[in-house]
Amino acid sequence: MYVCICNGVTDRDIRQAAEAGCRTVAELTMRTGCGATCGTCLDMAADLLAAAGPRDASLELPILQAA
Repeated sequence: MYVCICNGVTDRDIRQAAEAGCRTVAELTMRTGCGATCGTCLDMAADLLAAAGPRDASLELPILQAA
């Protein structure tokens, strides 16, 4: 689905940016152009970015030490 019609940014583009390390809406705008024209998409873009962002690091498995 298109999130930013002005710049042709889709939800898939936002997920890909998040997977590539994008963490803030400002960075998303710099990488994709999302929100750079009229800005009406920024709320939805922020929600999608947050949903696609990194999971809680405390849920990761610990690294085992060599004995």
